[in-house]
Amino acid sequence: MNKYEVIIYWGEEDLAFVAEAPELSGCAAHGDNQPAALASAQEAIRLWVETAQEFGDPIPACIA
Repeated sequence: MNKYEVIIYWGEEDLAFVAEAPELSGCAAHGDNQPAALASAQEAIRLWVETAQEFGDPIPACIA
């Protein structure tokens, strides 16, 4: 499992909790509550890394 920082906050514009992985450009997700936002972010991180690998793009080192 990759370990990236995830920041979760309430998004007033979206009326949902937003979860962002700052080390992965553009990687964000949302959910109705904090656990749902985190679960969505973990899936988004997995897809982000898979896509980067597929295209040979650099992948930032994850937190140890």
